[in-house]
Amino acid sequence: MIRLSHRNRRGFTLIELLVVIAIIAVLIALLLPAVQAAREAARRAQCTNNLKQVGLALHNYLGTFGTFPLGGVNLGAGGAGWGGQVNALSWRALILPQLEQNPIYNAINFSITANDNGVNRGAAYTMWITTINVWLCPTDGRNNNGFRASNTVDQNEGQFPVGNPPVNPVTGQNATVVPVSNYAGSFGDNYAIFPLSGPNPWETPCAVPIGTPSIGFNGFWGSTYNCTLSSSTGGSLRGIFDYRTGQVVDLAGIPDGTSNTIMAGEVLPYQSADNNLYMLNGGTAGVTIPMNWNSAGIPGRFPNCAVAFGSTTWGCRFSYANKGFKSEHPGGANFLMGDGSVRFLKTSINRLVYVAIGSRNGNEVVSADAY
Repeated sequence: MIRLSHRNRRGFTLIELLVVIAIIAVLIALLLPAVQAAREAARRAQCTNNLKQVGLALHNYLGTFGTFPLGGVNLGAGGAGWGGQVNALSWRALILPQLEQNPIYNAINFSITANDNGVNRGAAYTMWITTINVWLCPTDGRNNNGFRASNTVDQNEGQFPVGNPPVNPVTGQNATVVPVSNYAGSFGDNYAIFPLSGPNPWETPCAVPIGTPSIGFNGFWGSTYNCTLSSSTGGSLRGIFDYRTGQVVDLAGIPDGTSNTIMAGEVLPYQSADNNLYMLNGGTAGVTIPMNWNSAGIPGRFPNCAVAFGSTTWGCRFSYANKGFKSEHPGGANFLMGDGSVRFLKTSINRLVYVAIGSRNGNEVVSADAY
């Protein structure tokens, strides 16, 4: 019988153990980005699917009514002013039946606004506290699963609907949350900032000579208002959804081609103080603001940012620079085109190409490989 003495037994030395740990650490460091990339690819695919569902709903609406929905149900006589609100609903609310969300749609009282209007203050509360995953991009970690604090709770970081949120019938207090969305309809290459806040780094000034290349056209947010905020000789809607002026678009109104025209795209609620799901303010965005422009500045933390819409501090969430498309996906954002397809556009897209595919009737010639 052979016996092994203790002196013949050998274990790991400290150096060998450290080498093994270092190798494992390197392998983990190499594997982690791949895992994260796979997860982001899955989230981006889900985001793409969400927009495809929205596109299908919009085309079902078109098949039923002959046009795409209003961008927003207009306010006041002829859509002018904030008084005399009809119901201030956005296009997102109007396509709820086409998204198979009839219970929410049936809970809406279309004869009153969804906010605390002083008459039926809690009528819209059921709708208000109900959200739908199809409106949420899983990559946005700050959409709080569809509900962010309301302006009545947090003036700086909260979300502002038209007026204050509806009242909770049980507590008698305004709702503390606002339902939000990661997808907004496109008002195209209409002005987003002119003439509301004046000169800005991106949009061509109003009244440029005819024939001069321009980024931005009369009709802020797709309205009928011109550069003096008069609707008598106003602008026209160059995208798919207006803001509050009763303009609608059908297929014949997209002569640039549905496959070459943006219908909707991604937005980030935390970067826009007026993003909300059901009401018209915050329901649209445009292409005159560079894609993925960061407007996340918060009062008290960002220089010259205050709780005042129309701020000329372009990085502030209260500035109209928040009316651009943006996402948390690396390198770009998902866009729904007029034909129902979804494209991922890179942040590096040529700005003239970007605004060209934002307009539905600009007569621009854009090759398929330009974006």
